[in-house]
Amino acid sequence: MDNHVIESRYLEAPRRITVLQTRRRRLSGAVPYPVLYLNDGQNLFDPARAFGGVPWNVEETVNALVRQRAIPHLLVVGIDHGGVLRNREYLPIEDERNPYSRNALGAQYANFVTRELMPFIERHYPVARGAANTGFGGSSYGAIAALYTALVNPGKFGRLLIESPSLYVGNRYLLRQAKLAERWPSRIYLGVGTAETSRADWNEETVANVHRLEEMLRTHGLGLRRLKVVIDEGATHSERAWARRLPGALRFLYG
Repeated sequence: MDNHVIESRYLEAPRRITVLQTRRRRLSGAVPYPVLYLNDGQNLFDPARAFGGVPWNVEETVNALVRQRAIPHLLVVGIDHGGVLRNREYLPIEDERNPYSRNALGAQYANFVTRELMPFIERHYPVARGAANTGFGGSSYGAIAALYTALVNPGKFGRLLIESPSLYVGNRYLLRQAKLAERWPSRIYLGVGTAETSRADWNEETVANVHRLEEMLRTHGLGLRRLKVVIDEGATHSERAWARRLPGALRFLYG
């Protein structure tokens, strides 16, 4: 894996990224890779950097699926969050339950991803261009950042991996924006647990909001081949849960 630091004028700060490029035989080396961008890069690969010491195990999962020929060779770009700025960067609107989300920077983060990070990756790695070959994803606030970025850049991403999205923020702001969207990625994976929080009413709200988004997407014509929704009974809001669901998400999005 490679590590890079990108100086961002949109974020007004440097940002570390980690790039996983699966290995292929030399004869196929010129074939470009589809690419998947994932938020919260600290939590994807390395237990030493992951929250609670539990990563998503992205490297092991991707390599195993490639060996099984369940998915094609893939380039995965993990984008580190901004530490104390994570709450503001990932949200396009304030979370009324989180005082650290004020002065939201979600629009600037979307610009960083599409106008700085993606061109950097396309300059330095053999990635296939176009929405069909470009995915974005994340969990919790990171899922909101991925969904918002796709909504304000229609036609930019062909695959979305959305785990445990905080769709309640801003009085369901993202759901209202989603209702107005006219163009969606070719494939979308939505995952959520039924025990995301310690409060039963918040858990019900979280699952209900995912179903609301699912209903909108079905209305927009996303059938079984384009949309997969997983309601994981008893699953918590954790890297462990997201890691467990990752193989199924990748099989659906890239299989």
